[in-house]
Amino acid sequence: MPSEARIDKWLWAARIFKTRSIAADACKNGRVTINGVNVKPSRPLKEGEVVAVRKPPVTYSFKVLKCIEQRVGAKLLPEIYENVTDASQYELLEMSRISGFVDRARGTGRPTKKDRRAMDAFIGPVFDDFDDDMDIE
Repeated sequence: MPSEARIDKWLWAARIFKTRSIAADACKNGRVTINGVNVKPSRPLKEGEVVAVRKPPVTYSFKVLKCIEQRVGAKLLPEIYENVTDASQYELLEMSRISGFVDRARGTGRPTKKDRRAMDAFIGPVFDDFDDDMDIE
């Protein structure tokens, strides 16, 4: 087992990115950091380092347990890295999932029935306890 591996190969092998080229692009675009420093795809990664990967709106953090350059099965991932992502990041992910209709991408068309129901459930009626029988004069 090598004690070092290229960061882009490790990100692909650890199944954080689907392809190595996507992992390399993420490094080039500043979405991968080690100890708060942006890294190039060719940077060697050592065991024990913490890799932060920004996949908006969340920044995931992984502690490297093994340096690998060959892709492994999903069942072996607990031996490769430890997920040390802050719980507040998952709350942020849940909030963006719930309110996903707010940042609707331009050109995606009208909301579907499911989107409309989700918006209605999120907004809800403003006056739940409003009495229609009140006589205001």
